[in-house]
Amino acid sequence: MNWLNLCSGGETGRQAVKELGLPVSNWFTSEIDKFAIKVADDNHDDLLHLGDIRTVIDKTKNVPIDVILCGSPCQGFSVAGKGLNFEHPQSKLFFEFLEIYRYHYERFPQCKLLFENVRMKKEWQDIILNTLQEINPNLKLYMINSSIVSAQNRLRMYITDFEFDIPQDRGIKLKDIVECGCVDRDKSYCLDANYWKGGNLKMYFEKSRRQLVFNEGCQQVGVADLKGYDIIKRVYSVDGKSPALTTMQGGHREPKILCKSASITGRRLDSNGVRKDNDLSVPITQALEVSDSDKSRCLSTLTKDTVVSPLPVGRYPNAYTDKTLQWRKLTVKECCRLQTLPDDYCKAVSNSQGYKILGNGWTNEVIKFILKGKQHGNDRTN
Repeated sequence: MNWLNLCSGGETGRQAVKELGLPVSNWFTSEIDKFAIKVADDNHDDLLHLGDIRTVIDKTKNVPIDVILCGSPCQGFSVAGKGLNFEHPQSKLFFEFLEIYRYHYERFPQCKLLFENVRMKKEWQDIILNTLQEINPNLKLYMINSSIVSAQNRLRMYITDFEFDIPQDRGIKLKDIVECGCVDRDKSYCLDANYWKGGNLKMYFEKSRRQLVFNEGCQQVGVADLKGYDIIKRVYSVDGKSPALTTMQGGHREPKILCKSASITGRRLDSNGVRKDNDLSVPITQALEVSDSDKSRCLSTLTKDTVVSPLPVGRYPNAYTDKTLQWRKLTVKECCRLQTLPDDYCKAVSNSQGYKILGNGWTNEVIKFILKGKQHGNDRTN
C-alpha cells in the first residue's frame, strides 16, 4: 500500500500503522518543520520526504495512493486562536490538501482518507465537510474525544471513509501516567503547541490551559481493593511522602494517590462564606471548593477548573492567595503518554520542541482504531 501523510508532524500516523502491522509499500510524508522531521526520522526509517505540501502533486503524479492522512494546521479554527478560519496563513493550507485529495481520488477512487482537525465553529466545520463530500460523498464526520483511550481530554474532528468501531472507554486516568506528584483531575487538559512555555496557577485556573501536576507528599490513608501483597494495596494521601519507587513492572505496583476533587470558581460570597450570586454589590472571589466526588468536574472554558486538596469538604475563599499549593508542568514523557506514544518518542529533540510536536500531534490510539476498521466475526470484541 502507498500512504501519503500531509502536514505529518512527528509522524504519529506512521507509528499507528506500524503498531497495527498494516502493509506499507511506500510512505510519503509532507512536513517542513525540521524538528518534527527529526523526530519522525528518529522513529521511522522508511519515510520518503516530499517537503512543502504545495509541491506534493508534482512529486506523486505517477503514484497510485491508497491512503491519504492529513492534519492540516488548526490555528485559524481553534477556539484558542483569533478565529481567522480559512484566512489564517497556515490554516488556508487546507485548500492545498483539498487539491491533492481531489487529484488522487479522481484518478484512484479506492483512495481512502483520514482528515483531522480541531473542534471549531459549526459553519466552518460544515464548509470543510461539504467541500470534501463534493469529492467523495462517502466521507463522514466524527467528533472523538481522546479521553476514551488516554488520560487526556482532546476533542477532535475526524472526517474519513474508514468504517470503524469506537472502543469502550479504557478508564485511563491522569494519575495513571504521571511519573510523580499529585494530579487534580481524571483527564489532562488538551495539549497544545505552546506547552513548552510552561504554565502558572492563574492560567490553569482561569483559562483551563496547560496541565499542572501538584507536588504534595503522600502518606498511607487506606487500602485498595486489589489482589496481591499488602504493599501494592496501600493508598497514600497528599499529606506525607511518597514511598520509594520501584520498577513497577505490572501487577498494580505503582504508588496509589488519594486526592480530593476540588475546583477554583468565581463566587460572590458574604462574610460568612454564603453564596450571593445575584447581589452584584458583593465582589467576586476565587473560591476553592472541595467535594467528596470521585469524578472531576466537566472541563469548560469557564473557571470551573478542578484541582486537588487535602482540606475537608467545603468552600474556601481567596484560593489564589494560598501559597502552599505547589505544582509542576507535565514532563515530555508524560505528554508522550497522553498522546499514547512510546515514552521516548521525542528523545531526538529538546524538551521545548517535544512539547510543540506533541501538542500539534495526534493521539496514536485514536488513529489506530480508525485505521484498524470494523472487526468482524471472531475478531470482533463483544
